Amino acid sequence: MTTPSSGPPVSLVTGANKGIGLETVRRLIGAGHVVYLAARDAQRGRTAAKVLGARFVELDVTSDGSVWRAADLVLQEEGRLDVLINNAGVTGPFRDVHEYTGDDAATVLMTNLVGYVRVMHAFLPLLERSSDPRIVNVSSGLGSFGLLHDPSRKESSAGQPLYSASKAAVNMLSARYAKLLPGIRINVADPGLTDTDLSRVQGHPGAGLGHSVEDGADAIIAFAIGGSDTPTGAYRDRDGDLPW
Repeated sequence: MTTPSSGPPVSLVTGANKGIGLETVRRLIGAGHVVYLAARDAQRGRTAAKVLGARFVELDVTSDGSVWRAADLVLQEEGRLDVLINNAGVTGPFRDVHEYTGDDAATVLMTNLVGYVRVMHAFLPLLERSSDPRIVNVSSGLGSFGLLHDPSRKESSAGQPLYSASKAAVNMLSARYAKLLPGIRINVADPGLTDTDLSRVQGHPGAGLGHSVEDGADAIIAFAIGGSDTPTGAYRDRDGDLPW
C-alpha cells in the first residue's frame, strides 16, 4: 500500500448509466469523490455523466480490451483508484425451468461473475496504490443459501436459477478474495428488491415492486465510504448482515 493519497478519493462504478449504479455515482459525488461513471453504452453513459458531473469511461465488462483501456485511462488521469464498485449485471432470460440452456447460463455468468473478475484484476494495480482501497461487489439476496432455506423470506420462493447461481458465485468469490487480499476491503452489497429497469423485465417475479434506488444504494455506499471500522469479507443489505 502507498502513503495516504492526496486529493479527493477516486471511485469507479460499472453499469452506472442508470438505476442503482447511477444513484451510487450521485451519492459518491455528493461525498466528495472523483467518480468515473463506467458504462458500455457510450451515448447514455456520457449523458448521465454530464448530468451528474462525473467522468465517463466506456467499459464493457465482457471485453478484456474495453476493461483494460478503462483502467489505463484512470491510471493516466488519476494514477490510482480508491473505490471500485462492480455493479454491471444482467438477469438473463425468464423461462420455464425446463427450457434453460447452457448458453443462457454462459451469458449470465460472463457478465455477473467473469465480468467482476475481469474488472477487479484490471484495476487491482491502481487499487494497490491507494491508502484505503475498497471493492464493493453488488450481489443479491437471491445468492444466499441461508435466505433460500428461510421460508419467511421472499428469496426462498423466487425462481431465477441462473441469476441466483451467478450471485452465489459472486458471494464466494468476494469472501475468498477478501482473505487473499487483506490490504483491500472487499465486501458484498445486496441492494434488495429495487424498482429499476432490471426488475421491470417482463417475467421478472419482482416486476413493478421494490424500494427506491436511493434505498437500494444504501448498502453499497456504506461499504464504499464507511469509516475505519468498515469490515472486509462482509455480506450486507441496508439493514445489516445477511446469511451466506
